[in-house]
Amino acid sequence: MDATLLPFFHPTGIAVVGASHDPVKLGFGVARNLTQSRYPGAIHLVNPRGGTLMGRPVHRDIADVPAPVDLAVIVVPAAGVAGALNACGARGIHAAIIASGGFREVGDEGAALEAEIADIARAQRIRVVGPNCIGLLDTHLPLDTTFLAPPPPVAGDVAFVSHSGAICAAVIDWASGQGFGLSRLVSLGNQTDVCETDMLVPVADDAHTRVITLYLEGIRDGRRFIEQARHVTQRKPVVALKVGRFTAGQRAVASHTGALAGHEAAYNAAFARAGVIRAETNEEMFDWARALAWCPLPQRRDIAVLTNAGGPGVVAADAIEALGLPLATLSPATVARLRAVLPAAASVHNPVDMLASAGPREYAECLAALLADDSVGGAMVIMPPPPTHSAESVCEALVPVIRAANKPVVVSLMGENLVRKASEVLRAARIPDYRFPERAASALATLVRRAAFLISPTTEPERVANARPAAVRQVLEAAPDGFLSQENVAHVLGAYGIDLPRIASAATADEAVAVADAIGYPVAIKVASPDIPHKSDVGGVLLGLGDADAVRAGFATVQANARRAHPAARLDGVHVQRMLPEGQEVIVGAVQDPQFGALVMFGAGGTEVEGMKDVAFALAPLPRAEAEAMLDDTWAGRKLRGFRNLPPADREAAIDALLRLGQMVADHPEIAEVEINPLRVRPRGEGVVAVDVRLRVAAG
Repeated sequence: MDATLLPFFHPTGIAVVGASHDPVKLGFGVARNLTQSRYPGAIHLVNPRGGTLMGRPVHRDIADVPAPVDLAVIVVPAAGVAGALNACGARGIHAAIIASGGFREVGDEGAALEAEIADIARAQRIRVVGPNCIGLLDTHLPLDTTFLAPPPPVAGDVAFVSHSGAICAAVIDWASGQGFGLSRLVSLGNQTDVCETDMLVPVADDAHTRVITLYLEGIRDGRRFIEQARHVTQRKPVVALKVGRFTAGQRAVASHTGALAGHEAAYNAAFARAGVIRAETNEEMFDWARALAWCPLPQRRDIAVLTNAGGPGVVAADAIEALGLPLATLSPATVARLRAVLPAAASVHNPVDMLASAGPREYAECLAALLADDSVGGAMVIMPPPPTHSAESVCEALVPVIRAANKPVVVSLMGENLVRKASEVLRAARIPDYRFPERAASALATLVRRAAFLISPTTEPERVANARPAAVRQVLEAAPDGFLSQENVAHVLGAYGIDLPRIASAATADEAVAVADAIGYPVAIKVASPDIPHKSDVGGVLLGLGDADAVRAGFATVQANARRAHPAARLDGVHVQRMLPEGQEVIVGAVQDPQFGALVMFGAGGTEVEGMKDVAFALAPLPRAEAEAMLDDTWAGRKLRGFRNLPPADREAAIDALLRLGQMVADHPEIAEVEINPLRVRPRGEGVVAVDVRLRVAAG
């Protein structure tokens, strides 16, 4: 842990600056919560009015606060925060939580105040959480620096770090109702200093924390977040809810890659690289957190379902398979064991339907049989309220079976009033329960994903062989911002081992014919224009031209089509290229993301890439395992192995091209975007051919 952050989590003494006697003031709430939290260190209250509060003396000035004190909680009006922070520095306090609002969240005047306190904090060497936050708490120390209304959260093993204070307040109450507790909670507010990345290691270092959850509205330093999170996720799972998915401004882009590589693709790639599990909703995040905190990880993916009704069993089976998990095939011994317990009409094949008459004995014995089967990796137990037994009695019978197992078990208690006591039994035993099978299936899938992550090798990117970055730098330094000429594109790609077959420019029809005669027929011609990104969309590409007359006529056609579609575009004639051998067509591309750096894409190529959206993204440079995963995650990549009448293509060459492209854009951030579409993948052993390439430079 960064030693400067230690006072936030292990303070020897705390000063509440702005402690108030008025019960409606936030300063009163902080003083109350800190006092009632049973915090074992020194508590000092500060207010110019003096007096006593909650049986403690109130100091009139920070300078009067006796030792020990190494953390201040500042709850004064925004205009007074700068003075309070300076006084803290003079007193030797080098950590402060600024709960006060009224800073950049309210406009320019507040932003100026925030800039001032940031300057003071740097000058005084004070680490700051906030401003505009609710503070932090640790249920095990215990410590509560928030001003939230009682009761405080229940002590538990899920940590929560949030950009939103309001979400913190809701989560504390909701968690209590859901039967799980929090270990640490950190509200970051405006993050004038301490940010989400700073808090990852300190929270992970907490012995009581088993899972870290994050509510994120953004990330300050993308690459640093990935670096820190990768270390943390090797020890403890991290589940993140990143919001604001649909409000990010769109960058001006001129390629399919740029259009598809939006804000969220970059976050998904970053979380994948870091091992962070991304949730779509608050409920999902904490559903998964409970399972990760309370369940052992599965040794295999196959899931068994135990239910007392056929319909919920079918729902569960659909949900499990939709998440990519197989239903376990039960062994004959397990089937025989189930038959010995259940009536003849019961279904003893997965999902196991015990029928409505099933009670505590049937549930317990059947679950024990399923968990003893080596083909079962984990189990879901489904229980609509049993008609002849209480759900509570069934759960009491299940608890010892689940506790004795080394496999994860989640329970779907379907209902509300009739299963409330049963839910309390499970939660007291730290067994996750969900109201519907779909949520339970999602939790199991997350456990499988976490288990797979932990056994997967953590490989670092390796530099590709024979790359010549100096040669690329020479081209880029001489090129103006904008799209490179095809000749320069060939030089840049060639320096990284990606060959672009000979392509020549022709300003007139006669020049096009001369070029075609020189390189040999048949040829393709493409309109040459820096203003037309997708030439085939406007009829600017013609293929298979077999003689001079066809080239001359084709020149006129593509020029006319381009002029009709884009009257103001600059036309520089055409590019002439010999027709290339057949193969499967994919797209590989890259774009620079302002937060995370170079982002590489692989997917289905050709003219329909944006419509199909069969694409995968990853951060550059790529480890080989990630490049292989990108192919496996897309239909375009999977069918390179061969499909029906398609012979296997040169998958290894496609992976190599992806690695080389990733290295190139990581080495040269001034390459704003590059796209090879299509990259033609020849039959196995015959390599790949870059058919069409666009590369844009943006030095600044």
